[in-house]
Order: sequence, then structure tokens, then C-alpha cells
Amino acid sequence: MNNSFQDAVVTKYNIFNSLFLSLPYRGIFQTGSLLPILTQQSEIGFQEGKSPKEIIEHFFSELLETATPKERADLLFAFIQYIERQVVLFDSVEDAAFDETHDLTGKGSVTYLTERLENDELKKKLLAKLEDFSVRIVLTAHPTQFYSGKVLGIINDLEDAIKANDFTEVNQLLLQLGKTAFINHEKPTPFDEAVSLCWFLENVYYDAIPSILEKLINGLGMSVHDWPYPNVFRLGFWPGGDRDGNPFVNPEITLKVADRLRETLLRGYYRDIRQLKRRLTFKGVDDAVSLAEKKMNSTIFGPFEEGYGSAQELIDELLKAREVLVNKHQGLFVELLDNFILKLNLFGFFFASLDVRQDSRKHGKAWEDILKRLEKKIPLLKYSDYQSWDEAKKIDLLLSLNIPLRDEDYEDELTKDILGSIRAIKTIQEKNGEKGAHRYVISNNTSALNVMQVVALAKNLIADEEGRLALDVVPLFETVDDLANAPGIMRTLYENEYYRNHLSNRENHQTIMVGFSDGTKDGGYLRANWSIYRAKEELTKVSREFGIKVTFFDGRGGPPARGGGNNHNFYSSLGKDIEDKEIQLTVQGQTISSNYGTVTTAMYNLERLFTAGLENHLFKGHRDDELTDADKDLIEEMAEIAYNSYLDLKNHPMFVKYLDKKTPLRFYGQTNIGSRPTKRGNDDEGLKFEDLRAIPFVGSWAQMKQNVPGFYGFGTAIRELAKQDKVEDIKKLYQKSLFFRTLIENSMQSLSKAFFPATKYLRDEEEYREFWDKMYEEFLLTRELLLEVSSQKELLDSNNVTKVSIKTRERIVLPLITIQQYALQMLAGDPKKLQVDVETYNQLIIRAMFGIINAARNSA
Repeated sequence: MNNSFQDAVVTKYNIFNSLFLSLPYRGIFQTGSLLPILTQQSEIGFQEGKSPKEIIEHFFSELLETATPKERADLLFAFIQYIERQVVLFDSVEDAAFDETHDLTGKGSVTYLTERLENDELKKKLLAKLEDFSVRIVLTAHPTQFYSGKVLGIINDLEDAIKANDFTEVNQLLLQLGKTAFINHEKPTPFDEAVSLCWFLENVYYDAIPSILEKLINGLGMSVHDWPYPNVFRLGFWPGGDRDGNPFVNPEITLKVADRLRETLLRGYYRDIRQLKRRLTFKGVDDAVSLAEKKMNSTIFGPFEEGYGSAQELIDELLKAREVLVNKHQGLFVELLDNFILKLNLFGFFFASLDVRQDSRKHGKAWEDILKRLEKKIPLLKYSDYQSWDEAKKIDLLLSLNIPLRDEDYEDELTKDILGSIRAIKTIQEKNGEKGAHRYVISNNTSALNVMQVVALAKNLIADEEGRLALDVVPLFETVDDLANAPGIMRTLYENEYYRNHLSNRENHQTIMVGFSDGTKDGGYLRANWSIYRAKEELTKVSREFGIKVTFFDGRGGPPARGGGNNHNFYSSLGKDIEDKEIQLTVQGQTISSNYGTVTTAMYNLERLFTAGLENHLFKGHRDDELTDADKDLIEEMAEIAYNSYLDLKNHPMFVKYLDKKTPLRFYGQTNIGSRPTKRGNDDEGLKFEDLRAIPFVGSWAQMKQNVPGFYGFGTAIRELAKQDKVEDIKKLYQKSLFFRTLIENSMQSLSKAFFPATKYLRDEEEYREFWDKMYEEFLLTRELLLEVSSQKELLDSNNVTKVSIKTRERIVLPLITIQQYALQMLAGDPKKLQVDVETYNQLIIRAMFGIINAARNSA
């Protein structure tokens, strides 16, 4: 695939890239002509150990010596704008060539899976598995998408024009791109974020998921009409429901977003019904389709009482029409009707389930408010006494309360929001169906009490007449300590009679979320991934003990440092000791647009997640890569050494100061890419590590081209075990275990996107020299030892498409890195020697962030 990528992507990009020079914009020829020179001078300059400041000053002294400081700054901004558009072009060319550079029917595809079902026994085994198996992709609005909706639209159109080799259309779109702003001048609201992600639901997932199912059904020799498992794919949605640290999300926004999800879906249904109407023109069928069109119109626009109350109502009508079509019209075009009914069964009237999320500490404060109010009415119940009780007694009290919880009884806005958000779940269920909103995720879950606080609130707010809750409460375990404590917490919950009865009403099903982002921030790459793996094993064990079907919901980000990378390999590698009935994970920002931005890429990646979840079950007898106890002990040794190495860095006196003063971290809040603040806590309190959000934390290391969270400690761990003559054991583990191999190769992605020469100038500052050296030495050590363990000559030799893509992208943005580091270097110097005002340097840093992040595709 390496040569095909070079021909289909790199060569084609270079051809289309030349079109920029001919665009009729003032100064663009000069910008496009000088930019390659800056690229070359950056490459040579960094090789020679020059600082970004020296490279930029040399560039101007050699080529534009007479330019004024303002003219120089203007040219740097022009370079940034030019490179931003080059990145868009490369994205479009790469996406357009996706089917040439990837084997769409190869390993991991649905086609490959069904072709391996060599006998009826395997087919029956698959169908039995599908009775309770599903893949749930949850779209989140975390601020990792640096492209505006307008630019995403151009990328989509560019891809089509490039596929068709339509140079005229490409040229027109590049003209449009030149006039289109890349940045938001104001922060998006949570509703804006929801609308932006609804574009992907409407234009990608609406077609991609049914298409995958049709491939699967056809591959199994079954009919769409008789397919009994429409829920093997599900969609989740966080914008408008995720209020963890986002003060701009409230119950009104939650309800508004749920309405938008429904409206977006119904518009798709309406278009499909109109298409059906063009084909199903036969007596006894045409009237039914016309009625469906009329009622769907009323369902969307009103009068609502004349529309459909549920998807099932529409399905029942269409099934009656289908009988007529089959019995009286030879089933002509019946496949079109069946495919539409499949969509109705998949998406209902909700499209994606809207999750509500809040931090456990907020629930504690809400209960403090509630109990203190109750204390005024019942003096014997004192909140100060409650605080001194053990956990079991606190839980018993909360569950014993049957009290009205009214917004008007409380002044605290937080309490009102929590009460309103739980009530909103019931409102959404009444309109969109129960699947429209049925999960409450608890961030920072550290105890069984954290779960029961939410259960007790819901019990008093939305339980039915028999006391049952149509709600799944999902604890989120993130830190190393929380992951270690998670099995004990779940045991306490399973042993609680009220909670056990609640689960029996939810089909004995418990979803548990684990967070890769904050886990890595807390414990480093290797420790976080291994802690999650072991926690899943222990949580599976305790859940099976109580007869509970546990599902793991992975909070993953884009880069390996936040649980990203080649995710399907992780799911393929899970052993028998980890429950695998469902695969659930978050996808966000860049990951949505790069991995799921088109129907083709979405189908490719969704299929691989889907089949990964089935591999263990179907072909376990063919596998010999299960981790033995000795293997697990070896990984545990590495994880612990890596953890201590990462802690040593994290506890370094320069760690937080370096992030605050030397990286673009402090500029993240000014990019206007997300509605959520970039850190928890009060801005007046200064930067605290515990308040840092994982996205700007990981993203800042990516901007510095250091990518520390994605590799740090891995090299030290291997070196220390090498001293115990265990290198050969590690090499054997790499060859044997897909899980360990994926850990290494995802870390290689982080290493391959690192470029320490860009920040080597920081060694000149005595305060930071030792800290920079520490990171660089670990980078060199990890790179060397991962190559040795994997027997590769270069990073990512095992994945040439990814390797060439990264190399090309990194070269495109090299001038951006130089410009951004130049601006940071200038701001760190003597203010009296600045050639332009401080704000100009600030803007250079912020504007460069967009291109650097977008080029990497999964760095934030």
C-alpha cells in the first residue's frame, strides 16, 4: 500500500497544490513562492541546532531584508493561512484516495468476516452472539475540532472533485477556501456544537450504518425484512447533555438538543419517503406512502397531533403496505421499502441517545443543599451528623427519602440544574422514546455513594408509579487509584438490595465507563492502558459473580495519549476474562471528521470495530495470543516502572510551570473551538495540575511536538527490565500479543509526530534545561527500545500508509511549528526588544495552533 499511497495521495497533492499559486489573490504568488524556502530553511536550521528565532530572522535577512516589522508579521500570517489551506487540500486528497490506500473488503471488514464463516455452526454462533452484541459510537463535543462547519463542507466537496479529477471544480473550491474564515470569532454554544455534529449524523451515519448492516445481511444470505438484530449499531450523543465543567449546558439546552436530533432524523425520513413515493406507485401501496409523507410532514412541522407518535406507528403502517406490495405487485422495489424500515428500526425517532454527564462532587453539593433544607423541617436530621456517617448509612438515608424536589425550593443554580437535567431525561423519553435518553454518566466517580446519590435523586424525580427507573447510571472511573478501587465499588453496589432490584429491572445490565484521557494524564501512557485492562478483568469477574451483564464504555480521545490510535486492534485483543458483549467508545472532534467524516471512512472504521468485537467469540479456538499470568506479570512490571518514571516527571518542580509558561496551553481558551472552559476550578487560583483538562493538556504537548503523554516512561520500563535479562521476553510478548503490539505501535504514532529540535532552544534557559533534557532523553530511549522490541528499522514500518501520511503532514506544517515557536520565544524575551506588539505574537501562536492540530488529525 506504500506505493499506492505515494501515487494516489502524495503525488496528487503536489499537483493540486500548485493550483494555489494561480489563485487571483493579492500576494499569494509571493507567499506560495517563499513558503518552500522557509520550509527548507527550517529543516536545515533545526538540523544545525538553530533556534526558531534564528531561523525566522535569517529568512528575512536573506530574502526580505528591507521589510518592516509589520510587513514581516503580515507575511508570517499569510504563511499560516496558506498552510492551513494546504492541510485542507491534503485531507481531501487523502480521503478521496481512501479506497485506493485501504483494503475495504480485507481483514476487519464485514465481507472478510462473513467469508470466514466456513460452516453453519459458525453462522449460528454469530447469530447467537448478535442477540446481545452491539457497537455504540458516542459523539462528543470536546474541543478537538479545529475546522469550522463551513470548512468541513468544503473538504467534503473537494473530496468529490478530486475523486473525479475535476481540476476546474477543485480550482473553484480552492478559491472559496481562500475566502473562507478558518476561525470562530466567538465561542460556539453547546447547541452550536450539537448542530455541527448533527451534520455527521445526517450526512454520514444515516447512510453508513444501514449500508454496513445490508452488507452483513447479504453476506449471511438473509433478507433485510427478516433481520432480527437492528440494535447491533447504536449512536450516542454528548453535546447538550455533558455538563461536566461546562456551565453553559442547562436543562433547556438538553431538551433543545434532543429536539434537534429528532428533527434532523425526521428530515432524513421525509426525504426517503419522498424517494419511495417515486417508485412505489402501485395501487394499494401509493396511498400508504402518500399518507406516510403527509403524516411525517406533520410530525416535523405540525400540526403534531396529525403526525406520528412513534417510529413503531410508522413501521406498522409500512408493513401493511409491504404485504400488498408482495402479494399483489410481485414485490417490485420491496428492497427499497425494507431498507427504509431497517433505518426506522435502527434510529427510531431519536437518532442518537443523549447522555447526561455531571461530576460526582456536584451531586454531593446538591445533596448538601437538599439535606440542609430538610434539616430546617426535621431538626433531628442534621447535615453535620450525616457528614460523619459511614458510606452505608449515608446510602440508606438517601434511599429512604421520599420527598418532593422542586426547583423553586432551592436558590443554588447547581442544584436546580441537576434536578432539571434528570427531569429532562424523562421529558425526552416521553417524546423521543426511552432510547432517546436513558444514561446518566458520573465523572470522577470514587465511591458507591457517588452512584447512589444519583439513583436517589432519580428515584424522587422520575420513577414510575411502581418505583422503577428507566435510567442506567454509569460510573466513570479515570484515575489510577479509582480504577484500582472500581471492583470494590461495584461489589458494594451489587450487594445493595435497592440497586440490585434496579438492575433486575434493567435486564441485569450495568454499563461502566473508563477514561483513557484523564487516566493517561494521571498515570502516564502504559500505566493507564494497563490499569484499564486489569480493571476491566476484575470488573468482569465481580459482575459475573453477581449475574450482571457488564458493558464497558471507553472514554477515548484522538491521540494514543487519550486512548486513540488503532482502537479496533485493542478490541480484537481482549481475552476471555473481559466482557465483550458490547463495544462502546467516545469519538470526538478531529476523530469524527478524519475517521468518520465520509460514508466510506465511517463504514471502514465502524466495520473494524464491529468485527473486532466478534473475533474473540467466533475464532477464539484459532487464537494463541491470550495473555498468560506470566505475560500479565511482565506488563505489570513495565507499567509500574513507567508509572514511577512518569510520576518523577510530573512531580518535577518545572512540570506545571513549563506547561504554563512555555507551551501554548494558556492560549487554548482563545481558540474558540469549544463551549467548555479549558480547565476546572477558578481562573483566579492560578494553574493547578489537577484542574487541567486532558484535551488542552495533551494538545499542548502536541503543539510543542513533544507528545510526552503518549510515550513517557515506556523506554525506561524496557531498559530496567533489560537489566534483568527480560528483553527477549518482551520481544516474544510483542510477537505474541495483539494487545501489547497495539500499545507499542500506537505509542510509535506519538513518537513519530514528535520533533524535539523545534524546542531545543529552551535548553539555553538554565531554569528549564534539565527538564527539557529529561524529556528528550526519554524520547530517544523509548524510540530506540521500541524499535528494538518490534524489530523495525523506522517507526511505523509495520504501517507504511500511516508512516508516509504522518511524514508528509509533518513537513507541510514545519513552517507553522517554526512560526509558533518563534512567537513563543519572542514573548519569553525582553519585552523592550519586541519588534511588534504582544498581541501580534499572541495571534501568531493561536493561528498556528489550528494548522498544527489539523495536520496531525488526532493530536488533541
